[in-house]
Amino acid sequence: MTFKAPDSLAEQIAHHLAERIIRGEMKPGERIQEQKVTQALNVSRGSVREALLILERRHLVAILARRGAHVTVLTEHKVRSLCALMSELYILLGNAVADGWKEQADMTPFVAIQQRLQDAFARQDIRTFVDESFSVMRAAYPFANNPYLQETVENLQPAMSRAYFLALEQRKAEMGEFLDLFQRLLTAVLARDLPQIRLVLTAYAQRSCDLVVSALTAA
Repeated sequence: MTFKAPDSLAEQIAHHLAERIIRGEMKPGERIQEQKVTQALNVSRGSVREALLILERRHLVAILARRGAHVTVLTEHKVRSLCALMSELYILLGNAVADGWKEQADMTPFVAIQQRLQDAFARQDIRTFVDESFSVMRAAYPFANNPYLQETVENLQPAMSRAYFLALEQRKAEMGEFLDLFQRLLTAVLARDLPQIRLVLTAYAQRSCDLVVSALTAA
């Protein structure tokens, strides 16, 4: 595999490993051997180490003294803690869009994402569905104009992607429920109805959390 700009080499390696962890190709607790990654990707060991530090910051990898890097293990406590935090971050972004949109054209990116989510659901394409779910947040960043919020969400996004992928892989029908929630969210944002935005996004986070915990129990 050959990596190229614009992303740094370490970021590209981190993305490659993150995709494998999110899809479950690398299992919880599995050791990540630097030398094997270096040889498999034809990159330097220093770049691999930097990539692992990026993944540690994104909660996909744990690096322990004398034990090296391992894929983090999902537990019910971790999932519920993550969902509780992400719920509040989603609400901050949703409120920012509701407060900030000025004309119908401002909502065009969200309508386009909704269509892509519907297309992914029709194809039962879990990976694209999960990716587009996070595209919603990225479309909201300009309205929030908060670099700290954006950085926090971006660092937590891979861990949430991993959790969502695990849940939806076992229960693909739930994608339809999430689509309904997204439609309710768009309606609330257009109405600038902040209490309803909180209600919808809290329900979304809770439903996601329950699905992930259920998937962990079934695994």
